[in-house]
Amino acid sequence: MAEPRVPGGPGADLELPCGETVSLRQFDLGMREFSCDCGDTHAIVMDVHPLARFVPEDIVAQLRSVIDTDDDYEEFSMPHLMGSVMEEFPEEIAVADVSDDGQVGAALVWISDFDAERLHYVVVELLVELMEHAISHVENDDMAREFETQMAEFDIEGFVQAYRAERNLEDEFDQPV
Repeated sequence: MAEPRVPGGPGADLELPCGETVSLRQFDLGMREFSCDCGDTHAIVMDVHPLARFVPEDIVAQLRSVIDTDDDYEEFSMPHLMGSVMEEFPEEIAVADVSDDGQVGAALVWISDFDAERLHYVVVELLVELMEHAISHVENDDMAREFETQMAEFDIEGFVQAYRAERNLEDEFDQPV
């Protein structure tokens, strides 16, 4: 018997910011980007991807220790991070809830109009802004000045390039498929 096509249900398609439509079942957990029929490469993020995809674990631990969540997630995680990206770039991100489709392997999938490296820059920029906002609420002027000094010297592009090289994100899963 044929399975009914319910939006967000099994076999769901997702319309991308570029206008193309893709089947979410074509993606696996190891993919970080894919070549689209539009000719561009788009980044893929799933809720099960670790935040360490973008920043080191010690930064993730710090973020989780200072950010309280008041939703279904116990701690700051990929849905919060990608929510921030979507808030900043609403027209460049498509998202689907695929929690009812066991063949996808994730509950949420985001596909950006950016490639994986550009998305990495965007994410780090947003995390720096988040940290700057958090430090502005600290009642320790010395700590705030030290943070501002460090951020003035922080090179996002250099960090992303170094982190991607360190994490060896140039394997078979980082190439567009």
